[in-house]
Amino acid sequence: MHKHVEWDDPGERSVLDYYADHPDDYRPPQRGSILSASYRGFTVRVRVEARVEETNIGEVVALIADDNGRRQQAAGDLALGDTVRLPDAFRALEPRHPEESEEPDESQD
Repeated sequence: MHKHVEWDDPGERSVLDYYADHPDDYRPPQRGSILSASYRGFTVRVRVEARVEETNIGEVVALIADDNGRRQQAAGDLALGDTVRLPDAFRALEPRHPEESEEPDESQD
């Protein structure tokens, strides 16, 4: 059974908006694709197991806190291993997590 998730609006990180501007780069998700969405301050990665129309069904494989980049086992009602439905309209480009920054941390000088 799929867990119902109230995904956050992707706003400026919308995958659909990005590909509207870059249509030649678009490839529809397939089984095994890893997609991202936002949920309560976390980036959620979902491994696609099936696709029905414009909705992806898959397993939550990562929950990453947007504020510090740390991975967690659960966030709110969502946990690793849950099967969820992720409509294309809620897919989001991932933010740059703090540990991924290429800029040096000036506070350590």
